[in-house]
Amino acid sequence: MKTNVGFVDMFIRLFLGVTAIGMAVAGVFPAPWGMIIGIVGIVPIATALLKFCPLYTLLGISTKSKDADAAH
Repeated sequence: MKTNVGFVDMFIRLFLGVTAIGMAVAGVFPAPWGMIIGIVGIVPIATALLKFCPLYTLLGISTKSKDADAAH
């Protein structure tokens, strides 16, 4: 599994995931939507921590810089 999520992309995903889960837990959304948004918020957190996005692979996208590939 080759990483394809860059540094900035990783932090954006973490922010969005934590925000979605936080809003769901705080009760900002009505009953069924809160749970759905909370569960969906797990996806960007997981892709950020793994630094791999399956959708990026299908689309041939990588936000990881070429310099970071050379360093690892």
